[in-house]
Amino acid sequence: MKQPALGMIEFKSIARGIATTDAVVKKAPVTVVTTNPICPGKYMLIFAGFVADVEESLKAGLELGGDLVINHLFIPNLHHDIIPALSGTTKVKKFGAIGIVETFSVVSCVMAADKAAKIAHVQLIEIRLANGLGGKGYFVLTGELADVESAVEVAKAHVQQEGLLAASEVIPAPHKELIEKGLYW
Repeated sequence: MKQPALGMIEFKSIARGIATTDAVVKKAPVTVVTTNPICPGKYMLIFAGFVADVEESLKAGLELGGDLVINHLFIPNLHHDIIPALSGTTKVKKFGAIGIVETFSVVSCVMAADKAAKIAHVQLIEIRLANGLGGKGYFVLTGELADVESAVEVAKAHVQQEGLLAASEVIPAPHKELIEKGLYW
């Protein structure tokens, strides 16, 4: 599903996250991309829709979330690769260089992935958030080497400003087995 805007809230409380998910979808016609508990004992809500609807639902979610909100984001002009990368449905026709950015925050990861995808001609392969990662997030992208390097640099700069960069790598010419077996995602 292509949506022009994305909202995301990360909570300290699972119970408040569930209650807020209900309030968010009741406030405006938005689509829940994912909503679930995440490591370590937190809760994540990601929803999409038209800009005004996402903005209205996010405001309601932040109000109800109150001091149990860890972080949030609003992306009004979402890159078309984000939702497929979040849902694991991306179809890559041609692999090139590979870029990986790993963050200490799920919100920072999604924002950095959007910035990376918008700055260069790259394709997001996947965005993984929190579960099995100790609360961290990472995304993987592919494209021509110069584009991948530019995209990773922009993402890194954004996450470093927040002090939430765990690591990043660029693989100029990935081995075919890495591609065939999906060893990195």
